[in-house]
Amino acid sequence: MASASPLDGADLEDARTHIRDVLTLAFEHRAQDPALVVGDGRCALSRLLAEAYRQCLPDARFLDFDEAGEDAVRSSFEELRAGSLVVLIQSTSFRLDAFRIRVELFRRSLKVIEHPHLARIRESEARTYVSALAYDPGYFRGVGTALKERVDRARSATLHSGGAPLVFPAGLEPAKLNVGDYRAMRNVGGQFPIGEVFTESRDLAAVQGTVRIHAFGDSDFQVRFAPEPFPLVIEDGRVTRAPGAPAAFERVLADIHRDEGQVWVRELGLGLNRALGMRTPVTDIGTFERMCGVHLSLGAKHPSYRKREIDRKRARHHVDVFPATDTLLLDDEVVFEEGAWTLETAPWPPGGRIPSPP
Repeated sequence: MASASPLDGADLEDARTHIRDVLTLAFEHRAQDPALVVGDGRCALSRLLAEAYRQCLPDARFLDFDEAGEDAVRSSFEELRAGSLVVLIQSTSFRLDAFRIRVELFRRSLKVIEHPHLARIRESEARTYVSALAYDPGYFRGVGTALKERVDRARSATLHSGGAPLVFPAGLEPAKLNVGDYRAMRNVGGQFPIGEVFTESRDLAAVQGTVRIHAFGDSDFQVRFAPEPFPLVIEDGRVTRAPGAPAAFERVLADIHRDEGQVWVRELGLGLNRALGMRTPVTDIGTFERMCGVHLSLGAKHPSYRKREIDRKRARHHVDVFPATDTLLLDDEVVFEEGAWTLETAPWPPGGRIPSPP
């Protein structure tokens, strides 16, 4: 793998610090544990991350995806024993014929850290991306666990973003966590940066109201910002109007209507990553959805929850949109206000000390 050409020394130092914390605190990776890092040198950020991992994992095997070739990469996966760590550093997204890499690695009981679509991150956003890798287990696990507990017992949720509220009156599905705590999970790892709790309405058709949108994902999986927040009107769980929406968003709605016939509102995403926000954005939608705040998904596709009214074979779209959120209430409790989560959490870990991995 080509050596890194860091954006600057401070960026490399920050990346090394954050990656070391992820390896130690989230993955409990020990120096003697096997690790394989597969990357490419196609963009500056991928080279920076490769060098940071090289310094954190001096005994790991490193492969350049373009130089090694598909057969060598596939063989390197097959040689790893269960519990080994695989890091994927991708300027785009690696493809091995019909081989779905992360799914196959999880099937082999391998731990996975995936950094996809790094070439979508603009040079001016690279430092923000590196900052978003910071892993504070007390915050992520404390707030994430508290939010899940509150979501799971909520009878309703109300999102205020100026004007009429958006109401989820039928309760919410059990929340799922992406907070770097894999102790009770079958698969260890996923896409980084992390920081999200997500759910959806138990009854999709019960969702009613209006929400003001100031950013959305487009058909190229890039974040678009509206000149001014525009209203999105939702009736019986479906988008009915978006007066004043940008042309790019109108195209998003048209694509969903064409393929699915209607525009469902599904995910209620609760992002936790404080390095990402409207003042510190990144272009890649898969990274930006972790931003500290609320997002919704439009379109029928959401494989984490099954609904009778959704034809999974026809579901093709999952488009994230970002409200200009003033407050989010679960029942009558304000849980998000002034750009931050407001829940009180118990100290983590118990006793105030993070244990070192064995």
